[in-house]
Amino acid sequence: MQRGSDRLSVHRDEEMKHELQGLLRSGHPTRTEEWHDPEPTADDDPEVAGGPVAPGRSTASLATVRTELARHLNRHTFPAGPRELTTALRRAYAPDALTEAVEHLPRSSRYTTLQHLAEALVEAGRGRPG
Repeated sequence: MQRGSDRLSVHRDEEMKHELQGLLRSGHPTRTEEWHDPEPTADDDPEVAGGPVAPGRSTASLATVRTELARHLNRHTFPAGPRELTTALRRAYAPDALTEAVEHLPRSSRYTTLQHLAEALVEAGRGRPG
């Protein structure tokens, strides 16, 4: 069977699907050798291209806040309140500015989706002095 411009065979495609299956299902690295995993950013790293995303900054749009949240939270985290979300962000080594912004949200609130949380953070950031 002709596969066009594909460089890999059907068998190699199946092998690669099998290799990635654990990563895709778990949502986190599944390697046993720690040195394979990318290193998270450190708190003392220099600010690059505007620095970490923090709700309330003039450059923090809804899309950038949502993208940054998506890097550290998965869909299984929701629905949750600020306390649970802060704990999840700390476990995921999220930037302090993002974690503190979630921590300052009203305790009685519950967020059902990442979009809902990002909208609340951007709205709360507009009310704070930047």
